[in-house]
Amino acid sequence: MDDRPNILLIMTDQQRYDSLSCYGSQAVQTPNIDRLAAEGVLFEHCYVNNPICTPSRASMFTGRPLPGHGVYRLHDIFPPDQALFTKHLQERGYTTALFGKLHVSGRSFELDNRHPNDGFDIYEESKAPYNLAGSLNGYARWLRREHPEFAARLDEAGRKIGNMPEEVHLTRWISESTARFIEDQDGSRPFFCFMSIFDPHDPYSDFPLGMRELVDEQRLPEPNVVEGESHGKPEAITREHEHSYLGSFHDYSPEDIRRMRFGYFASIAFMDQEVGKVLAALERKGILDDTLVIFVSDHGDMLGDHELLAKGAFFYDPCTRVPCIVRLPRQVKAGLRCAELVQPSDIAATVLSRAGFESEELGGLMPDSRDLVSLAAGRTPGRDHAVCLYRATSICDRKLYWDPPINATMFRDRRYKLNVYHGPVDDGAGFQGELYDMENDPLERKDLWSDPEHADTRSRLLARTMDWIVETDRKYHGSRGGEAFPPQSQWSLNNPL
Repeated sequence: MDDRPNILLIMTDQQRYDSLSCYGSQAVQTPNIDRLAAEGVLFEHCYVNNPICTPSRASMFTGRPLPGHGVYRLHDIFPPDQALFTKHLQERGYTTALFGKLHVSGRSFELDNRHPNDGFDIYEESKAPYNLAGSLNGYARWLRREHPEFAARLDEAGRKIGNMPEEVHLTRWISESTARFIEDQDGSRPFFCFMSIFDPHDPYSDFPLGMRELVDEQRLPEPNVVEGESHGKPEAITREHEHSYLGSFHDYSPEDIRRMRFGYFASIAFMDQEVGKVLAALERKGILDDTLVIFVSDHGDMLGDHELLAKGAFFYDPCTRVPCIVRLPRQVKAGLRCAELVQPSDIAATVLSRAGFESEELGGLMPDSRDLVSLAAGRTPGRDHAVCLYRATSICDRKLYWDPPINATMFRDRRYKLNVYHGPVDDGAGFQGELYDMENDPLERKDLWSDPEHADTRSRLLARTMDWIVETDRKYHGSRGGEAFPPQSQWSLNNPL
């Protein structure tokens, strides 16, 4: 009998860490996600590998930082010589299924193309609720078949569709498809299911109207803004402030920002409701406790904090810190809260370890990925740092990549966060950056980059950042043409006399 667990990976899109009640939100209650946390382990400090969808998801599915898989930008294509961890699961006998957004390659490529090593037996992909294009769009096929009149409305309205009824919402299609897949399993093989929800990604106005009553508007948090903070920031942040892909922060009134936040939390309420239906399907099947359930997001959303919108070339916690919850009874003690630094790339080793992969195999496939179950159980040590890379990754308000390009690196140790903006080598301007004491200033309101008392800390973290970059380059790139090391008989004696 195969005693390996089933695996359900639930991923949301653009969900910041503090948007769930188990992470302290008072604006919305999320009882189903809270249940996962109460019955498993909640990781308090999960930092993404990149603050934009495509590279972040490629890291999660390979267990590697950006140099390890080669996806650096929003519209990059996942290299054909790489494989998602689902390919390895498939080869070890797992039934694998995708419902919702994959996005390990640029969206226009994935509309009509599958990666040769995606590893999914069932592939029902859909990028977003307002875009029904693409021959592989499972949601579009379902909507046109079951709700043709609404599909026609959506084709015409696009992102301006507004509030979507529950019965036609993308999140509902994903939850029902996932539940049906679970119910169809006969138990002869373990399964892996990727339930990938687009919410609470912008636009923030597509939540079902019934979710309004689940948001406590009086408890919506106000934006975390220090007066005048947009001045004196690194140039890249100033550019994001004025030319985000959603436009300038100053294009929006305080009421606009509040509506964004309301819609964001309403979408989370709906997502939590639909997650509850999938957990109920596992319970009806009698396999909830035999299933590893992981909940995570690919990056966060600023929602006006620090006078910034959505995500981009910045590393504040609302953008880079995401929820991460793991439930696996008998292996993970219920109700744990883990303060160790973790990253979504650790999910790959966590999943493959449960599927029977040995540490030596994982070391060859994904040497930087850590098993979160072993970490929660105290069998392996935690990280002493987390790194987030931005390499000309995202787009500006012209829907093109930034010109000149923006390149930046976040290095977070157990106390401090260093954000380095790398300028062109020939401009002579040197580093720009930020430094925050996350222990005493968790809201990142006091930048210590130029503080003389923290000069040693800045230098130490800059050195560690450079060491990480060099070591990662060696580990994943290395020599490309093979080796012809001379035999000992040909060694030179190096004697100049």
